[in-house]
Amino acid sequence: MAWVLLLLAGILETAWAIGLKYTQGFTRLGPSVLTGLAIAASMVLLSLAARTLPISTAYAVWVGIGAAGTMLLGIVVLGEPATPARLFFLALLLIAIFGLKATSN
Repeated sequence: MAWVLLLLAGILETAWAIGLKYTQGFTRLGPSVLTGLAIAASMVLLSLAARTLPISTAYAVWVGIGAAGTMLLGIVVLGEPATPARLFFLALLLIAIFGLKATSN
C-alpha cells in the first residue's frame, strides 16, 4: 500500500509542478488554489508512504516520479522539446526509479 500512496504522491507532484505554469506567479486564483491543494496532498501522501518505506527511498522515488511526469507533460502538453538527449536522460531517471523500488524491502 505504501508504494501506491507514493505513486499517487508522485503524480500529484507532477500536477502541482505543471500547475505552477498556470498560476502565473500565483496571480490567478483558480490555478493557484488547485496547485496549493496538490502540493499539500502530495506531501501528506509522501508522509504516509514514509511510515513504511525508508525516507531516502520514498523521497527519491517521489522526486523522480514528479520530475519524469513533469518532463513528459512538458513535452506533450506544453510543447517543450523532446530531443534524443532529453529522452535518454528521462529513460535513465525512470530506470533509477524502478531500480530503487526493486532494491527496497
